[in-house]
Amino acid sequence: MITIYHNPRCRKSREGLEILESSGKNFEIVKYLDEHLNEDTLKAIIKKLGIAPIDLVRKNEAIWKSDYKGKDLSDSHIIKAMVNHPKLIERPIVVNNNKAVVGRPPENIKNII
Repeated sequence: MITIYHNPRCRKSREGLEILESSGKNFEIVKYLDEHLNEDTLKAIIKKLGIAPIDLVRKNEAIWKSDYKGKDLSDSHIIKAMVNHPKLIERPIVVNNNKAVVGRPPENIKNII
């Protein structure tokens, strides 16, 4: 099953959703700002992405700059920050079985569908 972690207010996320819709494949939409991800789910996504947790953080968000930037944070602390402040999570993320991509640019999504 394909899942898109989607923020409808984000242009790149909307473009990613359009790619999935035009693919004709079945997929699930998770509006992660409404349906907060738990630590285990976020860890699983990061593992599928094959990146460090810090690489999934939107570092220009005000909450990151005010509360986290410049601090020596463990991966666990970074994951907790994203769980507590889902706005910090880069978007969109598309997961297809054991693979995942961040849809920046949205065309990355085509590589796993």
